[in-house]
Amino acid sequence: MSEAPILVVDDDPTILATVSEALDFEGFPVITATNGAEALELVDRNWPSLVLLDMRMPVLDGWGFMRAVRERGLNLTVVVMTAAADARRWAREIDAQGVLAKPFELDDLLGAVMRLRAPRPCPEN
Repeated sequence: MSEAPILVVDDDPTILATVSEALDFEGFPVITATNGAEALELVDRNWPSLVLLDMRMPVLDGWGFMRAVRERGLNLTVVVMTAAADARRWAREIDAQGVLAKPFELDDLLGAVMRLRAPRPCPEN
């Protein structure tokens, strides 16, 4: 069985590329989405070991994504990535396990991934 990917969700193409390339360089499998709706489709096909989630995005924001995840009965490990001053409060609102305040250092990203990424099998449907 292959290693579960890290799902990176951000509408900023530069952040999406930088984070996914850094994780790929470190040997982590990565999948990406530019909004919460795309992320939900990916969760259905690829059970992620960790979700790095921006909160303010078009189509479906981070709150909407997490609401849909809970409605489906899924339990994902989530780290909020945002430049907002309310980052910690937003992370608490969605029961995220971590926060990365933008701009963050590569060491902070890798530390969060190493600490929170949990290998787990895909849930039975």
